[in-house]
Amino acid sequence: MMSMRASLLAAVLSAPLLTGCTGMSDTQQRGLTGSLGGAAGGAAIGAIAGNAGLGAAIGAGAGLAGGLLYDYHKKTEQKAYEAGRQSAQ
Repeated sequence: MMSMRASLLAAVLSAPLLTGCTGMSDTQQRGLTGSLGGAAGGAAIGAIAGNAGLGAAIGAGAGLAGGLLYDYHKKTEQKAYEAGRQSAQ
């Protein structure tokens, strides 16, 4: 059972490396980066707690939320910058 989980986790984590991020928007890239980072951290914590798969799933969800919040922040920052440039002209 554990080798099946390890194989599944390896396939999920290596898929983005094979597909690349060249055609993705900034939002998609930030969401993917957050999800992968969260899944890795969640799997590590879950392995310590006894369930790496559940930890990876929870971590991926939390990482996705973090990546999308960061994207929202960056877009808001860019809008404020553009508004400042417009008012300065």
